[in-house]
Amino acid sequence: MRVPGGGDGWGDTPGTTALTIKIPEADPLVRAGFPAHVTVLYPFLHESRIDAPLRRELRALFAGHEAFTLTFAEFGRYPGVLYLDPWPHDPVQALTKDLTLRWPEAVPYRGIFGAGLAPHLTIANSEGPKTQEAAYDALERELAPLLPLVCRVRAVELIVWDGSHWQGRGQYALGPLG
Repeated sequence: MRVPGGGDGWGDTPGTTALTIKIPEADPLVRAGFPAHVTVLYPFLHESRIDAPLRRELRALFAGHEAFTLTFAEFGRYPGVLYLDPWPHDPVQALTKDLTLRWPEAVPYRGIFGAGLAPHLTIANSEGPKTQEAAYDALERELAPLLPLVCRVRAVELIVWDGSHWQGRGQYALGPLG
């Protein structure tokens, strides 16, 4: 997710929430100004709606999904964005689907990208159209020897925008592998 405040249509205000998967193994690769993560659902519900019963619902929803492994071996690009493609996509998409079925008002990326974006881990997002190809080609060459990354996913984190930074507000464990 992009850092708010750039007049780019993201519209984050204090209390905006998201559900993400932290990928600390990828932090050294990220040049985007925020920790490595794969977004499960952004935005989620406003922080004012996150009460004890909703937290229990989240805990049960996530416990119903098994922990999984993501492999990051290939780069991809969206306009202005260089990312790592997590494989497989299915476990992340299943989490998003269950969340949006339960809370249909939580539209992925506010509908800016239609049904949403495929799961991804943003590496860089600061280059403009004139410089991104060369800059991202060079960054791919620099980082490729560090791949693949294989990461166990055991939890989903609720984060909240406080007006300046994203802050962790809770983690929800995924179920054990069968």
